Amino acid sequence: MIPISDTTRRPVRFPIMCVLIIATNVAMFLLELSGGDAFIVRWSLIPREITSGHHWITLLTAMFMHAGWEHIIGNMVFFWAFGPEIEDAMGSMRFLVFYLVGGLVAFAAQIAAAPNSSVPNLGASGAIAAVMGAFLIAYPRDRIRTVLLIGVFIDVTVLPAALLIGIWIVLQIFMEVGSLAQVQTGGVAYMAHIGGFLYGMIFSAFFERMRQ
Repeated sequence: MIPISDTTRRPVRFPIMCVLIIATNVAMFLLELSGGDAFIVRWSLIPREITSGHHWITLLTAMFMHAGWEHIIGNMVFFWAFGPEIEDAMGSMRFLVFYLVGGLVAFAAQIAAAPNSSVPNLGASGAIAAVMGAFLIAYPRDRIRTVLLIGVFIDVTVLPAALLIGIWIVLQIFMEVGSLAQVQTGGVAYMAHIGGFLYGMIFSAFFERMRQ
């Protein structure tokens, strides 16, 4: 399932912060392409380095990095489906703080799950999960235009946000539980998704009330 847009509401204000966050992710990805593996290793987050007190800046830089074209395109599509409405509810600067803290919480959850891991962590997924958690709380009944991929068949339909996001987080939990029985050698940081999502659900109302 790939969410495309909210058919129920449109932001009152242009989502400038969402655009700037996407632009930053794209710029960082272009730097990755030009810098190669050395750039990725230098600026991605490695849990055991953080727990040993080194390279804390990567808690921020890794949030804007991606492992490939599919990774960044998928993340930005999800972000654009849910981000503008949450930015509109919070205001641009509060949304930026919410987003960045969400990414930090997500990485913290992943580090807590595997503090001695030497596997590089990178991606905006944790911060985007926070936005999705906020959306679930704020607009659970909104209808989301969604692309359904069923084998070789592709369909476009409209699903309630609560159903779409609910299925997504259940899958993250299921995959995290499944990964506990395996040696972590890489792949998707499901605990980061879960941590970011819970943060978004719990604290989004606080950021929205700050605007009132």
